[in-house]
Amino acid sequence: MTSYTPKNILITGAAGFIACHVANRLTHNFTEYKIVVLDKLDYCSNLKNLLPSKSAPNFKFVQGDIASADLVNHLLITESIDTIMHFAAQTHVDNSFGNSFEFTKNNIYGTHVLLEACRVTGQIRRFIHVSTDEVYGETDEDAVVGNHEASQLLPTNPYSATKAGAEMLVMAYGRSYGLPVITTRGNNVYGPNQYPEKSIPKFILLAMAGKPLPIHGDGCNVRSYLYCEDVAEAFEVILHKGEVGHVYNIGTKKERRVIDVARDICKLFSMDPETSIQFVENRPFNDQRYFLDDEKLKNLGWSERTSWEEGLKRTMEWYVKNPDWWGDVSGALLPHPRMLMMAGGVERHYDGPEEGEALPLPSNSDQTNMAVSGEKPSFKFLIYGRSGWIGGLLGKLCKMQGIPFEYGRGRLEDRSQLLADIANVKPTHVFNAAGVTGRPNVDWCESHKTETIRTNVAGTLTLADVCREHGLLVINFATGCIFEYDASHPEGSGIGFEEEDKPNFTGSFYSKTKAMVEELLKEYDNVCTLRVRMPISSDLNNPRNFITKISRYNKVVNIPNSMTVLDELLPVSIEMAKRNLRGIWNFTNPGAVSHNEILEMYKSYIDPDFQWVNFTLEEQAQVIVAQRSNNELDATKLKNEFPDLLSIKDSLIKYVFEPNKKNVTE
Repeated sequence: MTSYTPKNILITGAAGFIACHVANRLTHNFTEYKIVVLDKLDYCSNLKNLLPSKSAPNFKFVQGDIASADLVNHLLITESIDTIMHFAAQTHVDNSFGNSFEFTKNNIYGTHVLLEACRVTGQIRRFIHVSTDEVYGETDEDAVVGNHEASQLLPTNPYSATKAGAEMLVMAYGRSYGLPVITTRGNNVYGPNQYPEKSIPKFILLAMAGKPLPIHGDGCNVRSYLYCEDVAEAFEVILHKGEVGHVYNIGTKKERRVIDVARDICKLFSMDPETSIQFVENRPFNDQRYFLDDEKLKNLGWSERTSWEEGLKRTMEWYVKNPDWWGDVSGALLPHPRMLMMAGGVERHYDGPEEGEALPLPSNSDQTNMAVSGEKPSFKFLIYGRSGWIGGLLGKLCKMQGIPFEYGRGRLEDRSQLLADIANVKPTHVFNAAGVTGRPNVDWCESHKTETIRTNVAGTLTLADVCREHGLLVINFATGCIFEYDASHPEGSGIGFEEEDKPNFTGSFYSKTKAMVEELLKEYDNVCTLRVRMPISSDLNNPRNFITKISRYNKVVNIPNSMTVLDELLPVSIEMAKRNLRGIWNFTNPGAVSHNEILEMYKSYIDPDFQWVNFTLEEQAQVIVAQRSNNELDATKLKNEFPDLLSIKDSLIKYVFEPNKKNVTE
């Protein structure tokens, strides 16, 4: 049996879940080893996970990205690294379905950078690559023998495909360059310190809050679960006894259905599983079963020590004791969480050293203070458009929800001012509610074209570009007034324009600029574009409110349109930021409503004596400079993400007319 003794170990991703237990274990059990941790502090990392090693003289933390070749080479040389344990990876399957390129960048390219650095420096005596059981793909439901280390790799989702791809690179570097590589493939791991996008900590935190536990599909998918300390011990054994060129499964024969896991957690919290479990839409593909043959690792002397009951109890107790460990995790607790994963992640924006510098850990006395330098920050929004209607409402909503925010001071077209705002505010997200719509209406833009371009096009693009450089998501309030009814989308048909449709309305210069910038923003993967239409709020005294406008006009047209009830949808925009959603969204309530239908409601709820007169589009054209857009947008995408979203007519009644009717009555 091989016996290996390292000296200086680089552990990647050790501010994350599994690797933090490995790093802490090795730091304390082997004081003669130097442990260097490299982690870019992405959304699922937390420096507090490494507090047990904070004061150890043989421990060092460096903030940085494994994809930075210069940094990796520098560390290998200056720290005399002879051993690498490579854990850093994007691992959440849900994220991989909507953000697969980031998985390729982190899991394959990042691994390649490490391997090449090992080849160039020529000093690495062990490279332990951490993979997953998911590279094997599904195991037959009736299989009695698990996948062994020589089984074919048949990944079924983007995450597992990138892990399989990384394995191929590791194997190639072992064969081509003689790099002393070892690969591990593990079952599901659970325990303290795990980010709650994964099922067990998610279920526990939801149970603590008395909320339902979401189950994908029917919950009959089978998984094997290992307690984190047992897994950390497995890596200790593989480090010292693993054979170069070999693969080791880290698994257990004890399998559980996901629904049974939820029931066990319900039992721990004295909850009725029949009323506490909620079945939700399944993943695009959800492997039925993973089953490993772990005899090879057992032959090295490792065995599972912690029973399921004991491990789950310890995990539950830890989360009950540390409910605020991760700050605001509301986005992670959704049935299908999606987090923003970009180069450097949100954790680039904290008051700490630059990339590549050693980072001091927080003290034990600061464990519940989420504002400690270097820890995962709670949300903080930078909002542009303070003097605007939507921007002002966003600030009020943030105050109501207790979300820290600041308004941007810089002009959108001035890059240096935007950079100063980001440096001063250190936001986690940016909201752009600034833009030129014209006063009193879009006719103004027809005679102020350069001013309109400067803000709506140049300014918006500059903001998106600056934020992309800093790994920041931009929630960009745009317009749906870039379409008009046509033969494929006839008025009154209920066939709305979808997010992928090409704008077809060029009747106003304002709409031209908004369509232009929307097309260009498609090249920015950090932008969430919200197409707002004819915004309405419960404040019927606000002159920008569509209802207020038409109730004061001498004459109005009568055409069905999609509209946005801000009282319902602005809170949704904040939730979209928390979920880190991106791309183009028709940001309207489902359905369409005509001018006359709105004014009938106004008469019924607000002013029974109200009267109005209609006129035609041709008559309207004689009193306006720029044409007006009329269309219906398909809100299916938004409705699927937020199933409780009300139709436009129901939303108008609930959020606008009923509250104002009560005020009038009183």
